[in-house]
Amino acid sequence: MRLDKYLKVSRIIKRRTVAKEACETGRVSINNKVAKPGTEVKEGDIIEIKFAAKSLQARITSTLEHVRKEDAKAMYELLAGEEDTDEE
Repeated sequence: MRLDKYLKVSRIIKRRTVAKEACETGRVSINNKVAKPGTEVKEGDIIEIKFAAKSLQARITSTLEHVRKEDAKAMYELLAGEEDTDEE
């Protein structure tokens, strides 16, 4: 699954365009490497997102294409950072 789509489906970032912009500006990395929006993600990858004053680090546990809002948080395991990710 593409990184920008994963960020949207898992609801880490609410909009795919915002996720794409975050990737294009170098604020998202996978396994300590800066990632582009089209980078493929898989289970076990560790993603890090740098927001304005905080960052989030999480391990991918699932890459389902469609998921209900209630189940979205089960797609990743929070390692470090803030849970409140209302980046818009």
